[in-house]
Amino acid sequence: MSLDPEMFDPACPSSAVPIRIGDKWTAMVVLCLADGPRRFSEIRVPLRRVTPKVLTETLRAMERDGMLTRTAYPEIPPRVVYELTDLGRSLLDLVDACRKWGDAHLSEVLAARAAHQNQDA
Repeated sequence: MSLDPEMFDPACPSSAVPIRIGDKWTAMVVLCLADGPRRFSEIRVPLRRVTPKVLTETLRAMERDGMLTRTAYPEIPPRVVYELTDLGRSLLDLVDACRKWGDAHLSEVLAARAAHQNQDA
């Protein structure tokens, strides 16, 4: 695979494509919403290590990039629901492929990390 030098040009259309899938939490949010809409607290439960601030930032970025919708219902107390769009759902196959790759290569990655850490010691 050769790299096109223009792909790193700020004017290149590919630079506008949101590469959110590489974000630490995006793939996990996609998985949380795979079975349908959820409230913030319902997303946060399986992602217990994410802070509310970071989850909010992730959800806002995903909404901005068209990957999910945020629907606020005028109720008391207010209810907000997040749901994947068709664009967001299109990430499910990619996330699945990344998970399969991780399952197949986790031991190699961990060995490489250990070897690297031993080099630095």
